Amino acid sequence: LTPGTPAAVRGVELLWDGARYFDGGLTCGMTIDFPEACVTSMYTTLARYFEFDDERVDAAVSWLLANQLDDGGWNCRNVRFGDTHSSFHTSISALEAMAEVLRHEPQREDIRQAIARGSEFFLAHRMYRSHRTGEVSHAALTKLSFPPRWHYDVLRGLDFFQSVQAPWDERLTDALELLAGKQRSDGRWPVQHKHSGRVWFDMENGRQPSRWNTLRALRVLRWVGRSQP
Repeated sequence: LTPGTPAAVRGVELLWDGARYFDGGLTCGMTIDFPEACVTSMYTTLARYFEFDDERVDAAVSWLLANQLDDGGWNCRNVRFGDTHSSFHTSISALEAMAEVLRHEPQREDIRQAIARGSEFFLAHRMYRSHRTGEVSHAALTKLSFPPRWHYDVLRGLDFFQSVQAPWDERLTDALELLAGKQRSDGRWPVQHKHSGRVWFDMENGRQPSRWNTLRALRVLRWVGRSQP
């Protein structure tokens, strides 16, 4: 759907009207008494993409900026819980939100800096490894999914880097080699992980090559070809 699609804007409005707010951050859980960075990020991405103009969105962006952790990423429970190490899952959602904000407000240097710090968080982990030991942080991060929902995997991370046309960095190599190794003999990529949750229609059944993952992998490789020295 294109930005400004009336039905989509109305859908976004319904989401925001049904949320609970805490000083700019929000949650959609009726039993949760604190704002969630992951939910705030996903709602912000939808709002900015579909051009839902509301002062609550500006407050959410400010809240996300204030809750970026020292390591450059975000944690869903945010700073009020004293978290010091970020989540792959929450950080990618927050980065996608920041990128969507920057596309609409390219003059925002604070957003640009937040994206740079968040990108460094992933690069320091070589996209899916422990920054301390170099071991794979969790096996699920190496499996390609679609739709990813709130989950992170290496393809979602690489697709973000290509979406902002990030400069080449050697620390992307591990993830790119992992992605290349998952290409099938027919040239396409699979869905390896189906995340649980309610669906209204299934875009990828997991039994056939994945059109979405193939598209995403190919645009990542095209970006790499342009960005490598």
